[in-house]
Amino acid sequence: MATQNFSPALPPPAVPAPCPKASPGYGKRSVPDQLPARADDFAFLPVRERYIAGYVDALPEGAAMNIKSLAKCQPLYGQMAVGSALRALGVAGHLRQARCAVGDGDNLRWVTRTFWSRTARDNEWWNTFLTAEARHRLPQPQLVIASATPPPPWVPAEPAAPAVPVEPVTPASAPVVPPQRTEQPQPTTPGDSSPAYLALTRLGPADKRLGLSEDDCRELEDLAATWFARGVDADYLVHTVTAGLPATVDSPLGFVRKRLITKLPPRQPATPAPAPPGTPTPRLMVECTDCGAPGKADAFRDGLCAPCGRPSRRPEAHPTSADAPSIERDIQAHVNRLREQLKLR
Repeated sequence: MATQNFSPALPPPAVPAPCPKASPGYGKRSVPDQLPARADDFAFLPVRERYIAGYVDALPEGAAMNIKSLAKCQPLYGQMAVGSALRALGVAGHLRQARCAVGDGDNLRWVTRTFWSRTARDNEWWNTFLTAEARHRLPQPQLVIASATPPPPWVPAEPAAPAVPVEPVTPASAPVVPPQRTEQPQPTTPGDSSPAYLALTRLGPADKRLGLSEDDCRELEDLAATWFARGVDADYLVHTVTAGLPATVDSPLGFVRKRLITKLPPRQPATPAPAPPGTPTPRLMVECTDCGAPGKADAFRDGLCAPCGRPSRRPEAHPTSADAPSIERDIQAHVNRLREQLKLR
């Protein structure tokens, strides 16, 4: 007969290992307007989440909040358990993770911050807070007001400068006629030709079997221009047309025309239109507590993105027996209980 062990979990050490400070800009950030700390702040959470929540709440500002650091600094739970606990704390309304832009210009970098609230918050509160936080981080325009400093009262005013009379200009007796220039026709230079024409003239030097005349290049110029309109350059066109030539080419004009048609490169995907001038760049994006996908604050519910928030995507722990289901297996019911607790507060 199997004997069950009813021994309680080991209590945390009296002096826990110090949690390292995160790099500048990263780490824990406490939200404002929290209630004072109480002994029953996390009483409605399971044992594991209650322990991790109490440990995180005691950490100083800027402490490292990554899973590896939290698992290393407390003795009871490993990295997988800490990751699951942080996910559950996000569902319970105690934390949100976000990517924040720090610096400007070439010094701009993205850091990950964990916003922590001892007081459980609902989705509406977090969306309002993170939206305001993102708006607050937008670069504010700097107004420079130029003001002239008046002179001291003891300084005499400068007299106005007398008007200088303008003498009339007497026209010359004989008008000056500029010399006439004779327009001469400018010779046509290679620089006046289109890039498509110049690329076709390179086929003969690249391979003698594809030597084209001037009339041939003019006739094929429109086909070659289609290649350039699709984003390729002259080197690409020459290499593609001259690659894998047969032993003899009876008609360079017909051969090049066929290759320009059959090997035409695909159209490049349309690039998104640039943002209008003055449009601010977002400087804060919320991260999914589970997969880390970034997005706007209103795209997340309970700290999870839409795919991770589906019950079918929520991972299940490995139960020891069929009679002892894990917390992850009943997470949907657990989430419902947490929401009811939030409404009663």
